[in-house]
Amino acid sequence: MNRRDSIRSLFLGSMAGGLALESCVSEPEAAIEQKIWDYQYGRTPEEKAYDEKLLGQQFFDNNELNKIKRLGNLILPPNEAGNIEDAKVTEFIEFMAKDFSSIQTKLRGGLMWIDNHSNKTYGKDFLNCEENQQLEILDQIAYQDPEASEQKQEVQFFSLLRNLVMTGYFTSEAGIKELGYVGNQPNVWDGVPDDVLKDHGMSYDDSWMPKFVDQSKRNDLAQWDDDGNLIS
Repeated sequence: MNRRDSIRSLFLGSMAGGLALESCVSEPEAAIEQKIWDYQYGRTPEEKAYDEKLLGQQFFDNNELNKIKRLGNLILPPNEAGNIEDAKVTEFIEFMAKDFSSIQTKLRGGLMWIDNHSNKTYGKDFLNCEENQQLEILDQIAYQDPEASEQKQEVQFFSLLRNLVMTGYFTSEAGIKELGYVGNQPNVWDGVPDDVLKDHGMSYDDSWMPKFVDQSKRNDLAQWDDDGNLIS
């Protein structure tokens, strides 16, 4: 099992405290509507109005969004099946930060720590570091201390971000396709296969065979006569 496979089962973890202010971004209503995800079925008018409100605000600045995108690509590198850009993971994390204000401080604080640490270590901010330098930084916060009663804040940050990236990707169309999940699919049930019946010394009663569904006509529309009798 490779690294990408091993982290598919991660779920959105516990969310820690803190509040931060949201700044409003005025956008035309049509632009906001365009941003709302493609699959809107099942949303009540109140839920849609709430979504539009959040989509009309911006929490992370552009530099923070670029760091989230870069971190997401390091956590889940692109492959032939998809990437976090296809899955709009950065947009998902931006939305979640507005929807769950309790994670704002941890995410923003972690992004600040990343830059402070890279500046102290390499003399430049995280986005300007080489990939091997970026990975060296992440290796220091990617693993929790099993003996610690409380994990360091930077470790908590990376755990939260990693779970958000996994959730954002593997709940998207691109991620679901990579998982190979197809959901419920219609099939044809023609009864127990003959070879299985023979193995158990059993067979269907011939008198019952005409009463079973004729799968060759499964797509035909039923028709009734004027008296309500089924004629096809």
